[in-house]
Amino acid sequence: MVADLTGAKNFNYSETQKIFEAAQDFLPINGTDYVELYVGNAKQAAHYYKTAFGFQDLAYSGLETGSRDKTSYVLTQGKIRLVLTTPFDATSDIAAHLTKHGDGVKVIALWVDDAYAAFETTVSRGAVPYLYPETLSDQDGEVRRSGIHTYGDTVHIFIERKNYHGLFLPGFEALKTEYHPIPTGLKYIDHMVGNVELGGMNKWADFYARVMGFANLITFDDKDISTDYTALMSKVMSNGNGYIKFPINEPAMGKKKSQIEEYLDFYNGPGCQHIAVATDDIVFTISEMRKRGVEFLYVPGSYYDTVGERVGIIEEDLETLKKWGIMVDRDEEGYLLQIFTKPVEDRPTLFFEIIQRKGAKSFGKGNFKALFESIEAEQARRGTL
Repeated sequence: MVADLTGAKNFNYSETQKIFEAAQDFLPINGTDYVELYVGNAKQAAHYYKTAFGFQDLAYSGLETGSRDKTSYVLTQGKIRLVLTTPFDATSDIAAHLTKHGDGVKVIALWVDDAYAAFETTVSRGAVPYLYPETLSDQDGEVRRSGIHTYGDTVHIFIERKNYHGLFLPGFEALKTEYHPIPTGLKYIDHMVGNVELGGMNKWADFYARVMGFANLITFDDKDISTDYTALMSKVMSNGNGYIKFPINEPAMGKKKSQIEEYLDFYNGPGCQHIAVATDDIVFTISEMRKRGVEFLYVPGSYYDTVGERVGIIEEDLETLKKWGIMVDRDEEGYLLQIFTKPVEDRPTLFFEIIQRKGAKSFGKGNFKALFESIEAEQARRGTL
């Protein structure tokens, strides 16, 4: 069973965090090590994420480094490492993944102290092995890693780096180009959202609780996340220190096709719907990203008419937030600012959330209706609502 510790409306996140640490954290995770996307053209994708999002060069693996089956570009910004991988072999598993899903997240890598123990612990609790424990080494030391399957074709790889001093992983060299757009202020991955089929939410929430020691931080039902036309349900799973948070979404019954169903149709199954990345200055980040061509969901001007009475006093100028389409919500511990990109590829699948937390630990429940109406407007334009 999944431990649901949300309790009443005055639920205290700090106290619950102590419960997580004391009771469930049998798989210590230090943070997100990297996120790997399989893409059709890694060179061009790297240029896009550098230009539009402000990522910086870090490492490269390809023909020049002895990799004969694929090429990978590693980009970084703040604590975020983004890996973009393209296959050379049309019969490879990577090529099959691209044919089925299009560009999307394959690997959510987790930084651990002991990758071998992480594998043994999770497999003993029911995880399906993806990568059996192995050690990679070069002149900079060694990296131990292992991996397990999770929802759809998404996997977790456990990375142990304590004996490695290189840039990224053995087999990679420094990526050096003459193109260096300035960063946009992205700091770290706040959370990553998985979309699963109807009936799959509880299954995968239980997986994270039973196999990885996560707890159910908060649950949203179809009354919390709904419009006149569509609805979904979500359980937010968190590890003990709160560094890793995975909301798991499933569709709910509605008059029309929900965004989750649209995602499942075009991705051909469950997968990572969006990556939420944190910033300390969302106005700067969004103004920069808009200048560089990133498209964001439209927020109607009427949304801002009630922000003051709903959220209370905030430090930011409301007219500035309205100009850039940034939404605001508050919980018991503070408030947050957030905005969502449109899908970053032609399939209406993967997108990004930009978030700035001013004490808030929640996920913008007060913005759900406006957000989902904006998504529905995009679905209607695509003819998929």
